[in-house]
Amino acid sequence: MKINGTLLQADNMKVFNLNGKTNGNGHHAAWEEAELIGDDHGSANLNTPLREDAFRMSEEEKMLVIEEHFEQIMNTLGLDLTDDSLKGTPHRVAKMFVQEIFHGLNPENKPRMSVFDNKFRYGQMLVEKNIKVQSTCEHHFLPIFGKAHIAYISSGTVIGLSKLNRIVDYYSRRPQVQERLTVQIVDELKKVLKTEDVALVIEAHHMCVASRGIQDDGSTTVTAEYSGAFKNEKTKEEFLTYIGMKL
Repeated sequence: MKINGTLLQADNMKVFNLNGKTNGNGHHAAWEEAELIGDDHGSANLNTPLREDAFRMSEEEKMLVIEEHFEQIMNTLGLDLTDDSLKGTPHRVAKMFVQEIFHGLNPENKPRMSVFDNKFRYGQMLVEKNIKVQSTCEHHFLPIFGKAHIAYISSGTVIGLSKLNRIVDYYSRRPQVQERLTVQIVDELKKVLKTEDVALVIEAHHMCVASRGIQDDGSTTVTAEYSGAFKNEKTKEEFLTYIGMKL
């Protein structure tokens, strides 16, 4: 596909024969490796893996490319795109990817953070719990949803409560691994609040576990990150008591 005279396609795009055989480059082995990595739900990268040219295209250009490719996926599956229910789906999916569930990929969408002097001299932990987490597993592009619980101890500045929700949402709205999401949120809070005293627990359902593979829809995944004063067992226990969890 060309936009403004430029051919747009993934640099690492591979060609497969329609009879199910590979083109001789060992793709079956690559598929098996990909399955193992996906089932392990692991990532070695703290930063979201983005190419250097990730923002070369505008949002509108990205939507056009995704729409075309998703139409090809639907055609490959044998779906009738002339059907009234389906003909707008490629556009809807493209818009959803770029402007909704993955809008946290773009640094321009990062929420502006305002901090204030701690005029009340409140020296205990501040806890905000049950913050909505709505993300996407980067291994299978299926939903992750759950709750985040945040605590921090002011070093002289405080942040508006809604900003905590916005930070969680920003880092959630991208293909993610829950462990990375947890660390990214804590790192951002430490930077904004200029304190090491931050704690976060996330409990989430993974549809890549519930709807495929083992198909276990009753399990949840819990991740936690404690820094500064929250590495002290008593402080950690106090936080966990507030959010209804135990050591």
